[in-house]
Amino acid sequence: MRKTYWLLFIFLLIKIVLQFLVVNPVYELHRDEFLHLDQAKHLAWGFHSVPPFISWVSWIILQLGNGFFWIRFFPALFGALTILVVWKTIENLRGGIYAYVLAGTALLLSVLLRINILYQPNAFDILAWTLIYFCVIRYVQTERNKWLYFLAFCFAVGFLNKYNIVFCLAGLLPAILLSKHRKVFFNKHLYFAIVLALVLISPNLLWQYQNDFPVVRHMKELADTQLVHIQRSSFVKEQFFYFIGSIFILIAAFISFFKYGAFKPFRFLFIAFALTIAVFLTLKAKPYYAIGLYPIFFAFGSVYLSHILSSGWKYYLRYALFVPLLFFGYALIKTSLPIFTPAQYVERAQQKEPFSEHTWEDGKKHPISQDFADMLGWKELTHKVDSVYSQIPNKKRIFILCDNYGQAGAINYYTQQKGLVANAFNTDYDKWLNLDQKIETVIRIKTINNVDFTRDRSLFQNVDVLTRLKTPLAREKGAQIILLSGPKVDIAALLRKERAEGKLN
Repeated sequence: MRKTYWLLFIFLLIKIVLQFLVVNPVYELHRDEFLHLDQAKHLAWGFHSVPPFISWVSWIILQLGNGFFWIRFFPALFGALTILVVWKTIENLRGGIYAYVLAGTALLLSVLLRINILYQPNAFDILAWTLIYFCVIRYVQTERNKWLYFLAFCFAVGFLNKYNIVFCLAGLLPAILLSKHRKVFFNKHLYFAIVLALVLISPNLLWQYQNDFPVVRHMKELADTQLVHIQRSSFVKEQFFYFIGSIFILIAAFISFFKYGAFKPFRFLFIAFALTIAVFLTLKAKPYYAIGLYPIFFAFGSVYLSHILSSGWKYYLRYALFVPLLFFGYALIKTSLPIFTPAQYVERAQQKEPFSEHTWEDGKKHPISQDFADMLGWKELTHKVDSVYSQIPNKKRIFILCDNYGQAGAINYYTQQKGLVANAFNTDYDKWLNLDQKIETVIRIKTINNVDFTRDRSLFQNVDVLTRLKTPLAREKGAQIILLSGPKVDIAALLRKERAEGKLN
């Protein structure tokens, strides 16, 4: 047992260190990360874009100095904890050293490597799914009611992190109802656990109600701007690529529910998997929404493979199974992680190397992943805004207005100017505006697609385009920095009025 825990420690350490090593230093933070970091300064029970959990983690990061290390550490930690939960599942399934190493290696060299480089709710979402499945497995094994309460707690925290966790139960509950374990629905502790979960998530539900359910608006925005470009065939194809090097372990897991006597009580998990995938396909969900489904099945697959490859000539196949894990793991790092510079990605695309084309949310092909493009240009933007800001004498009368949360969050994170605060009229920033001071000068940042100056000229005497963002392949490349001065009206009063009328845009 001591050797097992030392082995676990090594895997967890490798996981955390690896997450730092697979990102080329040329890349900055991602636009979403800036938003989540700014949420720590405006704690609430909910936000337009996400539930509150990530803002709590951001607050911890803020107390630790808001440094790059901690921003990268927490998603890596959540990935390591996912491996830990799978490890404990193998332990409870009576697996041995081989099963631990096989599952641990598979999870290390999987899509989780990509997910866990970014400070987003996705890393904890996958951990929450895995924890829920773990609690269900432990309840089936022991029928101890404490696991129902642990499940309720894991669901509640997962819900407060990302509403996607609802789809986990959407697959699990019908599957349990169709199995012999349906007797749990006659257990009063299940309903006490449900009450516990509702109590824990109620502050967020109340916040949603008080703010006219922004999650509904957010889902409509996603459906209109992103999900409309998603094809169901692409969703299915992506599922295979996520764990392409270790897919044989998942297949072994599904077979084990029907062939391995010790796992037959868990057959309903296969039904839960199928139902959840069906729900995602019906809703045309983004492919990565389903990633949380998979980690727990690596426990079953690895234990089953260690059982059927335990004697005779098949025993030597144990070692051969690591070949595809290492081969496709290397391919994953090379093709799906930001280890190359932007210029190298362009070169790879020109040479038409495999996986050198990337489809963005706009449905168009690009030589670099959208996530990587979202990690470029922010320092240049902030440096130029800082330069303009430093030359304006009366800084109390400056208002910095951006077109999106990425611009605003990046400026707020990287700025070297004391007192500088960037704003936006969308996402969560529209709730954080400070319009109590008189506004004499506006530093305006506009995306390359926003070339309409009609409103600016109607409100200001002077509209001067000072510079543009030039970082190659940055998604914000071409963004303009504009100085608006000589207001014709009371800008702060106008914005307060428009905010009250819901007309800010």
